[in-house]
Amino acid sequence: MALENDLNQNDLTQQVIHEITSQLGRNEGFPHQQLLNEADAALILQVKPSTLQNWRCTGRYDLPFVKTGRLVRYRVADIAAWIAKRRQLG
Repeated sequence: MALENDLNQNDLTQQVIHEITSQLGRNEGFPHQQLLNEADAALILQVKPSTLQNWRCTGRYDLPFVKTGRLVRYRVADIAAWIAKRRQLG
């Protein structure tokens, strides 16, 4: 059962990656490790960039990010996995 859930989660993550790359107008060869800026990540998640800043500062959600100096970036694969993990079936 756990293996089946892992496969379903992985399939869902791949589906979300496809949706993200389509929304960004990128082709299928777009690397999943590609880093998005805060504005693009906010666009994908349909929140304001200030909301992402709030989540990072408060630790409200476990959305991984990469910080280099003052620049904050988000990996496409991390955003997709985070969305897939939070998706609820009605």
